[in-house]
Amino acid sequence: MPRILRRLALLGALACLLPAAQADEAAIRKNLAERLPNLPKIDEVAKTPIPGLYEVRIGTEILYADEQGNHILQGSLIDTRTRTDLTEARINKLTAIDFAALPLKDALVIKQGSGARRLAVFVDPNCGYCKKFERDLAAVKDVTIYAFLYPILGPDSNAKSRDIWCAADPAKTWRAWMIDGVVPPKAMGSKCDAQALQRNLELGRKYRVQGTPAVVFEDGTRVPGAIPLEQVEKALAAAAKRG
Repeated sequence: MPRILRRLALLGALACLLPAAQADEAAIRKNLAERLPNLPKIDEVAKTPIPGLYEVRIGTEILYADEQGNHILQGSLIDTRTRTDLTEARINKLTAIDFAALPLKDALVIKQGSGARRLAVFVDPNCGYCKKFERDLAAVKDVTIYAFLYPILGPDSNAKSRDIWCAADPAKTWRAWMIDGVVPPKAMGSKCDAQALQRNLELGRKYRVQGTPAVVFEDGTRVPGAIPLEQVEKALAAAAKRG
């Protein structure tokens, strides 16, 4: 086949692909909306690495559907070659946090050494894993820690967070409670403005922070849970290189 004919055939094949994908997206949107009327509005439909399987994004929630929306799946899509959780990676991208945009005025600030490196962490004062993580964080050198009080474990968490936030030295009071078990003094009266705690809850919901501790590094990397000190150091070093 002459080169020009091969090129035309290739262009024709490519032209057929786009309408097919668009048709699949239209079918998925139409069928899911009609058959699952309580399903929230679909924000995006996109191909996955698996032929015939589409990602259906609703906000930051991820579902999967076939070309016609006859079946949907909820769960993790794993690339077995790299052992990568593609669903988790996608959600992390959707919920990535711009460190520079964090309202640091609503966080407790703890400076260790030069404070040159930075990380943020969402924490609940009654979270056992947070207490363990706080002990590890205390050993990190040359870091500034921004601790967002995130009271999600019940009424006492709210009360303790308010007591800590309203203390004369909130950061010192926080460390004393989390590491040494020194109960924070009760916040008296209504003189203290603790609206930051409500803003922190809204911030956490916005970024799908579903548990504590939740760590955010300066490059936007998020890590859930009380990660080991070695992992903290590696993430801080990686964030510094990307910065």
